[in-house]
Parts: sequence; structure tokens; C-alpha cells
Amino acid sequence: MPRTAPKPPPAPLLTPDASGLVAEIEAYLASLPAPARTPAPYLPPHGGPYVCPFGSVLRPWYADHAPPRATLLDRALRRPARPVPVTAAEHLGLASRYITAHGWLQGAMWDGAGRVCLLGAQAAVLAHGYGTPATVRTARVQLMEVLHATGRRVSSPDEFNDRPSTRQSDVHRLLERAAARAVRLGL
Repeated sequence: MPRTAPKPPPAPLLTPDASGLVAEIEAYLASLPAPARTPAPYLPPHGGPYVCPFGSVLRPWYADHAPPRATLLDRALRRPARPVPVTAAEHLGLASRYITAHGWLQGAMWDGAGRVCLLGAQAAVLAHGYGTPATVRTARVQLMEVLHATGRRVSSPDEFNDRPSTRQSDVHRLLERAAARAVRLGL
């Protein structure tokens, strides 16, 4: 009768830490090249893409508009790209979306955290290359028209923004109404 080797004893149960598996995985991950560090246009505070309960994905504040593109001549002359043409209504919508993306502030145009007031949002939209100073002036006229039509006697939209009784939702509502008015007037 041929002899067979005795069965080896069962291996002791090891946890992943005791087996060295965790150390092996960490060593493997450390050997991989670092990912490219390109900043995302917008990352929510928790770091991952946010899907709202209604099923749409959070998009950057400028998502519906092409970014300004420098032409070959712009690059050769080292000048900024031409601004993307937007209407006053689109400018007001972009300002509202900018406030939503970066946060709202009272008493200053912007702060270190990136939050902005109403004027700061309009300045940021303009600085990012959307519209011209004339577009901003037209949009501010629309804001004042809505403020006066709703019985708010203020000397500027910024005064309305900085009132203690004003909330972020009030600013968004003002921007929305002014944009609707600009659309009706074809501005």
C-alpha cells in the first residue's frame, strides 16, 4: 500500500492585519504614481460629487456658458481673452449661482473663505470673463427697479444686501426677479 503524506494541519485563522495583507496593500498603493493635481471647477465640502434628492448632479456655477477662450492673437499679445457675451438676465443668473457655489456674505465684498456679497458676486462673474462692465450696469439697474417696485427704498442693491433683515434667500429672490424683468425687456 503506497504511503501518502499526512495532511498538513489547518492554517491558523489570521486577521488581515496579522497576515500582512494591509501592509502589502499600503506598499502597493505607495508605489503607484501620484494622481495629477488638477483642481476641479467645484468640489462640494464633503469632497465627492453631490447628487441632490431630485436626481441632478451639482454643476459649476458657469456650467451653461462656455468659458472665455484666448485666441492665438490674444496669447501672442499676452492679453486676456475676450469676455463671453451674456445678457443682463444671464449675468444676474450667474451671480446667483456664484453665491450658491461660494457662499453669501454681508458687510464686505468677499472674505478669505470665498464668500461674496451681491456686488462681490457680480464682480466675480465679470472677472471670470462673463459679460462687460456695461452688462453689469444694466443688471444693477434691473436690481434697483425690482427693489423700488417691491417697496424697498434703498440707495443701492448693496445696501439691501447688508441690511440685518436680509437673508441669502432674499438676495436670490431679488436676482431671480431682476433676471425675469430683464428677459421681459429683452436686456
